[in-house]
Parts: sequence; C-alpha cells; structure tokens
Amino acid sequence: MLSVEKIGGTSMSRHIDVLNNIWLYQKNGSVYNRIFVVSAYSGVTDLLLEHKKSGASGVYSCFAEAEQEDAWYQQLLEARDKLLQINHQMFTGAELKQANDFIEHRIEGAAGCMQSLHNLCSYGHFQLESQLETVREMLASIGEAHSAFNSVLLLKQHGINARMVDLTGWNLESPLLFDDMIRQSFADLDPSQEMLIATGYTHCQERLMKTFDRGYSEMTFSRISTALNADEAIIHKEFHLSSADPRIVGEDKVVTLGMSNFDVADQLSNLGMEAIHPKAARGLRQAGIPLRIKNTFEPEHGGTLISQNYCNPRPCVEIIAGRRDVFGIEVFDQEMLGNPEYDIGITGLLRRLKMDLVNKEADANSITFYVAGNRKMINRIVRLIEEDYPSAEVNVHNIALISAIGSDIKVKGMLARTVGALSKADISILALHQTLRQVEMQCVVAESDYEPAIRALHAALVEAEDHGNVIRGAA
Repeated sequence: MLSVEKIGGTSMSRHIDVLNNIWLYQKNGSVYNRIFVVSAYSGVTDLLLEHKKSGASGVYSCFAEAEQEDAWYQQLLEARDKLLQINHQMFTGAELKQANDFIEHRIEGAAGCMQSLHNLCSYGHFQLESQLETVREMLASIGEAHSAFNSVLLLKQHGINARMVDLTGWNLESPLLFDDMIRQSFADLDPSQEMLIATGYTHCQERLMKTFDRGYSEMTFSRISTALNADEAIIHKEFHLSSADPRIVGEDKVVTLGMSNFDVADQLSNLGMEAIHPKAARGLRQAGIPLRIKNTFEPEHGGTLISQNYCNPRPCVEIIAGRRDVFGIEVFDQEMLGNPEYDIGITGLLRRLKMDLVNKEADANSITFYVAGNRKMINRIVRLIEEDYPSAEVNVHNIALISAIGSDIKVKGMLARTVGALSKADISILALHQTLRQVEMQCVVAESDYEPAIRALHAALVEAEDHGNVIRGAA
C-alpha cells in the first residue's frame, strides 16, 4: 500500500511532532512505502515572496517593485537569518553545518542570479518584467528545498533511510514537462526501502506559480500521487476537518467529519477554506485515488476520508463554514434586461484582474458579484465597471457568506430552520442561495454578523442532530 502524503508549513514548524506522529509512526508495521511532500516552514514563503494575508513586502515584492535599489537584498538576508535560526533549533554539530551550508549555497545562488538580472535589465533591450515569474519561482523553491533537506537530516539522525527528491530544478539546464519531471525524479527510487521526501515546489515548463500561485505544493502532491498510482493520498493539517471552526463555536461543540466527497471539498475551497486545491483534487478524483485529511497531532485518529462517490446515507448538514472578506458589488441598470453582456463582461473583467469571485446572483435589471479581496482592488474594479457601463449604478456592500454544506442536504424544512435560527439570533438575511445539486445553501449577512451566524446555524443544523463524536466514521 503506497501512500503519498503532504505536510503543511504550520505542521512542519513543529518538527518534533511531525517526527513522532507522522514519520516514525508505523503504518502496517513499517515506516516505509510512504512518500512525503513537504512545504516550507511556517512564515518562510511570506519572507521570500510577500505576506500572504497582509501583503507586507518580502524579497520578491521588493525586487519587483524596485523602489529602493538594494531593499530586496536586505530582505533576502533577513530570510537567510530566519532559515539559519530554524536550523539552529533543529540541529547541532555536523548536521547543523550541513543544514547551514545547504541553505547558504541556495541563498548565495539566488542573490547572484538576481543581481546579474538587475544589472542586465539596466540596458534598454532587456525588460525585468519578463523575468519576474522566474524569479518568483526560484525564491519560492528555496523554502521548499530547505524544509526537505532538513527533514532528511532529521530522519537519518533517527535511523530512517531517507532521501531528498529535489524537484526544484536548481541545477537543471532546461525545464521538463510537469509529469516528466516527476516521473524522471522518481524513476530509480524504491519507496519500500527509503522514505522519500519531495519538495513541494516543482520546476517545470508549465510554471506552476503562474497558474496556481502558492497552491503549487498541492499540485505537486496530486501529480506525484497520480504518476505513481498511489493507493491513498493524505494531507496532514493542524486540525481535523470538522463541522465548523472550533475557535468560533467551541471545541466542545464541533464534530469531526469522518467521510466526505470531492464535491464538498470544492465548496470549502470556494469559501477560501481549502481542504485541497480544486485542481489538485480533480487529478485525484479522475485517478480514483481517495484523499484522507489527518490531524498531525492525533496520529491514531482516522481523519476524514474524501472519495468520489461518497454520499451520506442520512441527508444532513455536515459543515457550517463561511467567509468574511467578501464585498457584494451590485450593478443596477434599467437596460440590463435581456442583455447578457453585463454578466459576461464583468465576469471577464474580474478574471483578468485575478479577483476571487465567490458567487453571483441576478434579477431582471441588477446583478451582484460576491468578490473576495482588499478594498483597494474593489475600488479599482468598481471604477472599471463604471467606465465600461456608464449608465449603470454600482454599489458596494460589506458582507459575509455563511454556508451549510453536506454531501446531501436535501432535508425537508431546512430552509425554515435556517431562517428561524438566524431570526432568533437577531440576524438579517440579505440574500439566500441554494442550488438544485443540494450540496450547499449560502446565506448572505452583514459582515458584523459573521461569527454569530456561524454559531446560530451550527446549533440549529448540526448540534441539534446529535451526531456524537463523528459525522459518519471514516473507513
């Protein structure tokens, strides 16, 4: 039984827990027949690129903006110091020297490359913009290679025959196709004899970051799983996939989800709560490989098994989830009736600007786009809509989306229970969406009502069902 397993950055930063609860934890009497895809340690990619949530400058953003000539180099030195600090927390003696030499070599290589590129682009015939994607990928690969190299050192310290599978293409003359890079890298390796630790970033002709940005590690994980015909794919997280966020409803009230399907995973992804990137999930789904979500800190727990055809035999709501960083962009025009250009044109505009469209709704003469993003980007899209449709009236609403999700939520009276629960909590419903597929019902509420709405719907639609400790135990 071969499993391919991904470990996220937050878990990786707790390397002793990962060592004891994952790597040294025997499966079917052996630590082998498992391939691990590791992310950079928590916060490292933020330093190398830019902060994922706040947008604070990292090495890449300083280099791309070039407002101060050597700002990127100072940021690179700060990132190096962070990586060396991690090494000091993990190793001493000869292992510490190996870890430090490895990352110093990568940092020096990146610095030399970026400085040469900066000098070259001082000539008018060469444009920096055309090389920025390559620089971004090179910087991201440093964090992934660092964690993979350190993982192998740590495993060898504990008597495990481990090998790093470096997919970053650091010394590769020219990039291969994604699938070819993976197949060639694993061609002569035997996971039954070695624990293989692969970098989450893969250098390839398709340029993963161009399409998936920082979701590249899940694409690597998915492609390795399918290329090697894994029996199971596993993602280790810091928490169980549960009926709601325990920080909102309380740890004593959430219920672990034992089984689910990829349709539910896609709904969570749409809300920015990815169990797995939807395109990574598609590869597993098409290959018939089940996905298991496990809690790093509870190795004996079966976690959540996600498969293609699972459907809860008893229709019910399994998860209450939501998103609060959402703006409702309402476009009203008396001329809209019968004119699809508004929908097609504005949706295309959002796509070109890489805005995250969560949902949309329409009536005879208005259409509302529910978009996640910061206020600066929202103001920009509003200006562009007003320019393209001068007769339209555009209004922006700060809202939150609350979803009741399940593999089958075709439950009589659920809509009435939902409205009643929110009304009892003194929460106004601004809009309500439910599709014929019966896997999600979405409520639009004021942003200030986000957490109260989560608690109210969880109490009415999940806690009232008395599922016990798990909603449909995993196999």
